[in-house]
Amino acid sequence: MTLPASASVCKNYDVYDGVRLHHQICILSINRSAKNYWEYRAAVSVDGIKTPIEVYNCRERVKVQQDGTLLPFGQKSPGEMICSFFNSSRQ
Repeated sequence: MTLPASASVCKNYDVYDGVRLHHQICILSINRSAKNYWEYRAAVSVDGIKTPIEVYNCRERVKVQQDGTLLPFGQKSPGEMICSFFNSSRQ
């Protein structure tokens, strides 16, 4: 018996915030909202640390955490990666 393959989309970023840091962001699972096509429910990992499923709102450029807290996308963040990757693949 063969197990199904699972693949994640990953991207490496160099961030300079006084010190050069290397980060790897991977999309582990993702689903687009049928009602609000600009929203994605996704689980990601940053530098190998998994996050719970959160809603990424590409129209408002915010992440909705499980407790309902809204956080704006940071530069080179998982939200930026998700929105830029999937917006460019729809064109």
